[in-house]
Amino acid sequence: MSHERKPPVVTCPVCGKSVEWGAQSPYRPFCSERCKLTDLGQWANEHYRVTTDAPPLDQEDDPAGHA
Repeated sequence: MSHERKPPVVTCPVCGKSVEWGAQSPYRPFCSERCKLTDLGQWANEHYRVTTDAPPLDQEDDPAGHA
């Protein structure tokens, strides 16, 4: 008797649909190409940002903050 393991299930970060994490889901963690491209567009339009404590680049050269 073999115990086949089911692939883990994740949630699509765009629409919330359940997605099996395996070869049958080529766009994982997204449920579809549409959700994958939607997410890429969000990054391209700067809707997502990585926070940092560094000062803006234009103020980094001058300690007084003058551009």
